[in-house]
Amino acid sequence: MKVTLLFIGTILLAGCATAPLTGRSQIKLVSDRALIAQSLTSYREVINEETLSTNVAQTAIVKEVGSRISRAVEQYLQQEQLLYLVDGFQWEFNLIESDIPNAWCMPGGKVAFYTGILPFTQDEAGLAVVMGHEIAHAVVGHSAERVSHAMLQQGGAMLLSSMRRGHENYAVIQQVYGIGSQLGVILPFSRTHELEADKLGLIFMALAGYDPAASIDFWKRMAANDASKPPEFLSTHPADETRIEQIRAYLPEAMHYYRP
Repeated sequence: MKVTLLFIGTILLAGCATAPLTGRSQIKLVSDRALIAQSLTSYREVINEETLSTNVAQTAIVKEVGSRISRAVEQYLQQEQLLYLVDGFQWEFNLIESDIPNAWCMPGGKVAFYTGILPFTQDEAGLAVVMGHEIAHAVVGHSAERVSHAMLQQGGAMLLSSMRRGHENYAVIQQVYGIGSQLGVILPFSRTHELEADKLGLIFMALAGYDPAASIDFWKRMAANDASKPPEFLSTHPADETRIEQIRAYLPEAMHYYRP
């Protein structure tokens, strides 16, 4: 157990770093570059399996907003000497036919929107809210960070398994570890990632010429659609009220970047 603890502690020290753009301490045991290679394959599989929208106008808007924001992000990162954050990115934007109100961006800039989210975005500015948010996740490297957290969680589980299973407290300790690692590490970091993506997403859309104030109405529409959410401490996403309150606090900074 001492050797295992020392090993995990060494990994933690080696993986600790300061996140660019946010300044938050983060743990990355896997590189963004490694995930990009996997994402390229995964994205092609999704696109081949799903049905792409045949609505030419809606597809064109998704691609236009994505292109504008990705160009603005690259220009901003170049000015800040952080262009390496999107090294290896191959931007692509597709609209998938699905009733699910969702969108995502894989490491490497591979973006997918589902038609089910369009009634909530309503217009180009609303779509830019979601696009900026999802692109922010990829630029900051949240996927690599979440994979690292999962690796550490597995490492802790391996440490527990090294204990004698006949120990009278083994089952209780194992159960507490499982619950504690979720509530104390994984979920809080997921909520932190969401709020970081909200803040950076506002800046990214503003840099592309979209009014970040449109985010308030978008998240209100999303909140009105989802009445059965778990308590905030059990969720990977912040509560709607928390999110909207934080976005209001982020808006003044984002507005400094807004040029209509």
